[in-house]
Amino acid sequence: MALTVSCGWAAAIYAAEIPADHLEGRWTSETGTSLTFQADHTFTSEHFAKLPVASLCNDPSALSSGRWAFYGPTETGKGYTAGEAVTHGSLLSLTFSADGCTVDTYLFGDEEDPAMCPTADPDEGCPPTEYLHRTNQPESHVTRQENVHP
Repeated sequence: MALTVSCGWAAAIYAAEIPADHLEGRWTSETGTSLTFQADHTFTSEHFAKLPVASLCNDPSALSSGRWAFYGPTETGKGYTAGEAVTHGSLLSLTFSADGCTVDTYLFGDEEDPAMCPTADPDEGCPPTEYLHRTNQPESHVTRQENVHP
């Protein structure tokens, strides 16, 4: 599957709003970048420095863990801000522990099969091989098949 995003309104048109429990688990790209999200709003990353957006941080090679939050409306209703109390969304803030660098991450597609794109500009999107897709979910989301004996 190839996702392309452009033309100004694309981020809003193709945005996938998901609940926090659907974010939990490991997300990977075809190029080997991965992000693993925990319910306690922490995350770990592997090979994040490969993504173009990592160049916005002081030390891209140190981007290995941090905290995540969805963006939601401010208390005044004017604008949006990232906050751990926000329980769902289509835009994440990733704040890396190493240097406090914050990277916006957009969710595209639909709730059942979203794609994640860490980028400074959602209208630029990500190269097709750098979108991250959920590769596993927490135990509570895994459908189990039980052995049934006649």
